[in-house]
Amino acid sequence: MAGNDWINSYLEAILDVGPGIDDAKSSLLLRERGRFSPTRYFVEEVVSGFDETDLYRSWVKAQATRSPQERNTRLENMCWRIWNLARQKKQLEGEEAQRTAKRRLERERGRRDAVMDMSEDLSEGEKGDTVGDISAHGESNRGRLPRISSVDTIEAWASQQKGKKIYIVLISLHGLIRGEDMELGRDSDTGGQVKYVVELARALGSMPGVYRVDLLTRQVSAPDVDCSYGEPTEMLPPRNSEGLMDEMGESSGAYIIRIPFGPKDKYIPKELLWPYVPEFVDGALSHIIQMSKVLGDQIGNGHPVWPVAIHGHYADAGDSAALLSGALNVPMLFTGHSLGRDKLEQLLRQGRLSRDEINSTYKIMRRIEAEELSLDASEIVITSTRQEIEEQWRLYDGFDPILERKLRARIKRNVSCYGRSMPRMVVIPPGMEFNHIVPHEGDMDAETEVNEDGKSPDPPIWSEIMRFFSNPRKPMILALARPDPKKNLTTLVKSFGECRPLRELSNLMLIMGNRDNIDEMSSTNSSVLLSILKLIDKYDLYGQVAYPKHHRQSDVPDIYRLAAKTKGVFINPAFIEPFGLTLIEAAAHGLPIVATKNGGPVDIHRVLDNGLLVDPHDQQSIADALLKLVADKHLWAKCRANGLKNIHLFSWPEHCKTYLSKIAGCKPRQPRWLRNDDDENSESDSPSDSLRDIQDISLNLKFSLDGDKNESQENVDESLNPEDCKSKLENAVLSWSKGVLKSAQKSGTTDKGEQNSAASKFPALRRRKHIFVIAVDSETSTDLSESVRKIFEAVEKERTEGSIGFILATSFNVRELRSFLSTESLNPTDFDAFICNSGGDLYYSSLHSDDNSFVVDLYYHSQIEYRWGGEGLRKTLVRWASSITDKKGEKEDHLVVEDEKTSTDYCYSFKVRKPGVVNLFITYHSFSDLLCLERFLVPT
Repeated sequence: MAGNDWINSYLEAILDVGPGIDDAKSSLLLRERGRFSPTRYFVEEVVSGFDETDLYRSWVKAQATRSPQERNTRLENMCWRIWNLARQKKQLEGEEAQRTAKRRLERERGRRDAVMDMSEDLSEGEKGDTVGDISAHGESNRGRLPRISSVDTIEAWASQQKGKKIYIVLISLHGLIRGEDMELGRDSDTGGQVKYVVELARALGSMPGVYRVDLLTRQVSAPDVDCSYGEPTEMLPPRNSEGLMDEMGESSGAYIIRIPFGPKDKYIPKELLWPYVPEFVDGALSHIIQMSKVLGDQIGNGHPVWPVAIHGHYADAGDSAALLSGALNVPMLFTGHSLGRDKLEQLLRQGRLSRDEINSTYKIMRRIEAEELSLDASEIVITSTRQEIEEQWRLYDGFDPILERKLRARIKRNVSCYGRSMPRMVVIPPGMEFNHIVPHEGDMDAETEVNEDGKSPDPPIWSEIMRFFSNPRKPMILALARPDPKKNLTTLVKSFGECRPLRELSNLMLIMGNRDNIDEMSSTNSSVLLSILKLIDKYDLYGQVAYPKHHRQSDVPDIYRLAAKTKGVFINPAFIEPFGLTLIEAAAHGLPIVATKNGGPVDIHRVLDNGLLVDPHDQQSIADALLKLVADKHLWAKCRANGLKNIHLFSWPEHCKTYLSKIAGCKPRQPRWLRNDDDENSESDSPSDSLRDIQDISLNLKFSLDGDKNESQENVDESLNPEDCKSKLENAVLSWSKGVLKSAQKSGTTDKGEQNSAASKFPALRRRKHIFVIAVDSETSTDLSESVRKIFEAVEKERTEGSIGFILATSFNVRELRSFLSTESLNPTDFDAFICNSGGDLYYSSLHSDDNSFVVDLYYHSQIEYRWGGEGLRKTLVRWASSITDKKGEKEDHLVVEDEKTSTDYCYSFKVRKPGVVNLFITYHSFSDLLCLERFLVPT
C-alpha cells in the first residue's frame, strides 16, 4: 500500500497504548516525510488540545484535498486524534472507577467506624459475630452490632441474667412526664428527652435481671396542666410482657415517681428550678431509702437492696444525681442531652443576645456549673454520638478526650494514673420500639379503601393535614419540631418559598407541637410561629404549607405514614441536634431524611445511609437537598431501602443490652453511713467492689462511742457512763497512734532534720501526715478539757515528733474559746485549727502574736457563702420555732426563741425556755450538702 505507510505507525501506536506519551519508544517515532513532521504535529496540536468537532472538519478537508500526499497526511493526523481520544477516554473511565471504589471504601469504613463507636468497649462475647452485609453502593463485609431480635442471641443473653435482680434509678426533673399520650411539643421542656427517659425506663424494666426501675421527676399539681402529672406514682407497663411473668414481683417493673418540690401549684420552666434542687434531693433520698427497704423484704432476704446506679438526665438532674450518689455511695451515670457550653457558643455566634442576657434568660452559667459537677461525680457519661464527645464535652474543664484515652489505657495496663481520673465516655444510641411499625407500601395514586359505612379508613389526622393543601398528592416534606429558634424552621420555610421547582413538586408539612392560642404560648415559641406565618404570607404559600394546631402522640406514626405514602422526605434542619430521635422514627417508617450536619445526625447517617446532610445555615443547600430527593425517584427508593435495612441497630433491646453491660460489674450495696462496721459482709460490701472506690465521700466514723446503732437514744445514754467513754476514747486513739507511727516510719517521716527544714517553709498544718479532729460532747468545760488531755497523753510521742496534728471542733464562739483555753490552761498552739460556732467559723492558731493568737480563714466564709441561702433558712427556722408552744398554761408560751446575741452570719442559735418539756434529738435530716447535721426540738 504505497503512500499508506502511516497505517503501520498507527497500528504500532495502538499496540503500545499502555505507556505515556513522553516515553521514548522507537516504535512510536514516525518517519519524517519532507517538511511535515507528524510526531511534532501530534505533540503540538493533538496533545495540547483537541476537540471532537475538529475531526469532522479534518475529514471534510481531507476529502476536498486534491493532492494524494496531503490527503494521506491529513488522514494520518486524524487517526492519531481518534487514537488519542480513545486513549484518554480509557484513562478517564479508569480514574472514575478508582474514585468510585475509593468513595465506596470510605463509606464502608465510616459505617464500620460508626457501628464500632456505638458498641465500643464491649467484650468479645458482647460484640457477637461479624456478619456480611450488602451496602447500597456495592458488596462488602462490615461488622455491626449484634441483633437482639435473633432468638439465639436473646436466649443466650437472657440466660446470663437469670438470678440477677437489680434496682436502677433514673432522674429527669423538668418537663411534663407521663407514660401515655405525652404532650411532646407543649413547651420547650417537654420534648424528645421526655420521650427518651420514659421509653428507657420502660425498656429497662422489661430486661432480664432488672427487678425495678424508678424514673424520678417533679410532681406538678398546677391548674393549667393535666391532673395526671400530680399523681405520686405511675406504672409503666411493658410493651411486650411475654416471658416476663416469671420475674414479676410485688414491686417489680418500671415506675414514674413524682417528688414534690418547688412551687406546689405552679408549673415553671427548667431555668427556674435550680433553687429547688436541694428540696428534690431530700425527697428523692427519702423515697430511695424507703424503696430499698421494701425491695429488701421482697428479694433481699431482709437486707436493703440499694440502686446499682443513679442516672441523671440533663444538667439539673445531674446536679441532683451527684448529691444522691455522694450520700448513698452509689455510682452515678450521666447523660447531658444538650450541653450548656455548646449552647452558649451557638447563642453567641448568632449575635442576638449578649453573654449577660444569655445567662439571665437561660441561667447558662448555673447549668454549666452543674454539668462540671456531674462530670466530676460520674463514673460513666453516656452519649448518643461520638461527635458529642469530641466536639461538645471537650469544651469542659473536667474532660479532655486525649487525656481520657491515655488514662483508660493506663488503667487497662494496671499502670498508675497519679490520682487523675475522668468519667468513662460511652456511646449508646437511643433506642426505639419497631414492633408496631409497618412501613407504608402504597402511594397516593392508589385507590382509597372504603369501609362498610362508606367512609375512608384513613386516620383522622390525615384529613386534618390534607385540608391545608390544594394538591395533597404531591410529595410532602415533613418537619416535626417545636417552634424553637434552635430548630431553624424559619430557614426551612425560606428555602421552600424561594425555590420554585421545589414548590411545584412538593408540599411542606410543619408539625410544631400543640397550641390553642398563639398569645398563650411562651414568648420565644410564639415569636418563631409568627415569623413562619409571615413567611407563608410573604411567599404566598397558601395551599402548599400545613401547620395543624393539634395532634396527639398516637398520631405521630400516622403522620410519618402519610409523608411516606406521598413519597415525601423528612427534614431536621436544627442548628445543632444532640442526637435526632425523629430521624430514626422517620427511617423506620420508610422516609428518606435531610438533616443538619451538626451533631448526632452525622452518626445516624453513617449507619443508615438513607439521605443527605446539609449546613443548617445554608438556605440554598437545604433547598437543593430536598429537591434532589423529591425529584430523583431512584435515589428516594435507594435511601428508603437503606434506612429500613439498617434500622434494627437502633432498637430498645440493643440499647438496654449495651446499657446494662456497662453497669454489669456494679453490685448493689448498702451506703457506708448505714453500714455496721462489725458486719461479716462489710469487706465484700466495701466501695472498692463498686464502679468507683469512694473513700471519703460521706461521713465515716473510724471509731464510735454510740454503742449499738439499733438501740434507742435512751438505752445508749444508760449503757455508757463517763468513765467508759474516756476508756474507749483513750484505747481508740492509742490503737490509731500505733498505725500512724508505723506509717510514718515506713515513709521516713521521722527524720527530724527533714522536719526542721520543712518547719521554716510551711505552717504546722501542712507538715502533718495525719490530722485528728476532736469533737467531743461534754456536759462541762472540765470534762472537755480532760478528754483533750487524755488524747494528748495517748499520742504524746507522735505529737512531739510533729507527724500528728489536732483540730478542735466546738460550738464555742471565739470569745468563749479563748476563755475555755485560758481557764483549762491549754495552749492555743496545741491545736492547728479551731472550728467554732458549730462549723460557722474556722480559725488557725498563730505563733507570731501574743495579743491575737487566732487567725480567721476568710476563704472558708466564701465557701459557705456560695449558694448559701441563709436568710431563707433563718426565716424557716424562726417560723418553725414559733410553732413550738406550751399550751398547758393560761396562754401559749413560745418554748423556742431565736438567740440573736449568740447567732452569727453562718450559725443560727435558739434558746429553749423550758428544757423540762422539750426533748432534744440529733438526726441526719438533709443530705443536700452531704449529710448536714441538724437539730430538731420536739415538744413532749
